[in-house]
Amino acid sequence: MALRAVTAGALVVALGVGVGVWASADGESAPAGSAAAQPTEQGASAGGDAATPPKPSAASTPSPSPTRTYPLSTAPRTIPAVSSHTAARGPGWRPAAGHRVVVNDPGLADEGRLIAGELGMAYAGQKGDAKAGDLRLAVNRGSGANPESYTMTVRGGGVTISGPSDTGVFYGTRTLKQEVHQGRTAPEGVVKDAPAKPQRGFSLDIARKYFSPGWIEDRVRELGDLKYNEIGLHFSDDQAFRIESDTHPEIVSAQHLTKAQVKRIVDLAASRHITVVPEIDSPGHLGAVLAAHPELQLRNVNGVATRGAIDISKTASAQLLDDLLNEYAGLFPGAQWHLGGDEYQALTVSSPAASYPQLATAAQQRYGSGAGVADLATGWLNDRADTVRAHDRTMRVWNDGFFRGTTVKPASDLVVAYWTGKEIGARAPTEYLSTGRKLLNYNDEYLYYVLGEPNAFVYPTGQRIYEQWTPRVVRGTTPVPARYDAQILGGTFSVWSDLADSQTQDQVAAGIRMPLTATAQKLWDARTPSLSWAQFRTLAGQLR
Repeated sequence: MALRAVTAGALVVALGVGVGVWASADGESAPAGSAAAQPTEQGASAGGDAATPPKPSAASTPSPSPTRTYPLSTAPRTIPAVSSHTAARGPGWRPAAGHRVVVNDPGLADEGRLIAGELGMAYAGQKGDAKAGDLRLAVNRGSGANPESYTMTVRGGGVTISGPSDTGVFYGTRTLKQEVHQGRTAPEGVVKDAPAKPQRGFSLDIARKYFSPGWIEDRVRELGDLKYNEIGLHFSDDQAFRIESDTHPEIVSAQHLTKAQVKRIVDLAASRHITVVPEIDSPGHLGAVLAAHPELQLRNVNGVATRGAIDISKTASAQLLDDLLNEYAGLFPGAQWHLGGDEYQALTVSSPAASYPQLATAAQQRYGSGAGVADLATGWLNDRADTVRAHDRTMRVWNDGFFRGTTVKPASDLVVAYWTGKEIGARAPTEYLSTGRKLLNYNDEYLYYVLGEPNAFVYPTGQRIYEQWTPRVVRGTTPVPARYDAQILGGTFSVWSDLADSQTQDQVAAGIRMPLTATAQKLWDARTPSLSWAQFRTLAGQLR
């Protein structure tokens, strides 16, 4: 691990040409006297590297030629930070109009065209020759290395980015894009980089607040440059159902995304190696669906409707949800799926069996005389998991969709999406982890941006995430023991639209920019950050 520490004055890297992201009200330009502010000589960066000129030919004069020397390079400054950089001496590299992007595999065409367009270079496809200034992208399949890892070598006036998959190569292009932003120079040497956590996500509640397709696409581009690999869409809730449906058009809200718009988002995300994770939350949070199907509304013993809750004792309820799950599996081809499972109001009363006798009866009929309403709810999620599993998806469920002491056990392959420890009968993260179950960190203490700040929520800050949060801080502010680290697959920063009109789309984008940036750093790099928050914030301001 080489040469990570530099002074604040050497913060020289920023995002490249293209969509501007991370604009920050408190971002600053490079301070006077810093490497970013210094002029360069013959293409060398102020913190750059050295190389000797070519040896003279036999026909040249035998008298000595002057040689050029360069200081030892310093590590690139990117967000997230790279894992390691081996310093070297040389001029480094900058893109120029005459430079080419070449690839060794046709599967890298998308990555090659993207970075060529961003850096103003020509995409040349597969070429066997080498030219000065080339950016070469190479995939080395079958190496067994982390598919998201990459190696970037800046040497001899050119750059080579290689990895075991096109995903790793893509992340290498994101690092290079930041290094050369605004005319800066990629430092000579070798970067070796890989993420600490395999799942790095952002989740957006588009059910309670409509977000335009263009706004979502801008977030996808932003996430790609930060090396996120998931964006969740929570598109069904009590307030609205926001995506076009062919099987049940009656449930779709007037303001919604068409399937063509969603496909465009999915395709853009795929080009940035981001999976779109759909969530149709059930058996709670189904108010918009139930508005069109009042016959499936859960009612208590007095006939009073229970907000957002579907009656899971009815066969038609399961059929409706399975129709939707099967339909949207074709629209969202990614490997991840969110089943929801939280806040089913039938289980928040003092006596679910007394309040909802039809659920208690159905539980006993299906699972035996000792079964209760929680068993029926667990069976409901297992059945929905069976539907989605048939499409070869990996599924997650909110932690309050798991219940202790039930006869029916949740399917073993369900990942815990842990968001709170405030629910009735709350279970600590270690209760799940100690059984071997895998977990994703959605900690509402740090990673919940809830519009309008209801229920004691406050807007999270990048500084608090950067200085206090790690993927092991799953509930509250206390980390789980280090022995569970491998079971924590990653984390997700979420926007929830509880009070939808509290902020405009632009205000949301500005408000989440630094929290998203800090979360990206902490999910990619497990080490204690080498930069102070002030330095990190300044760097983020330069990456826009």
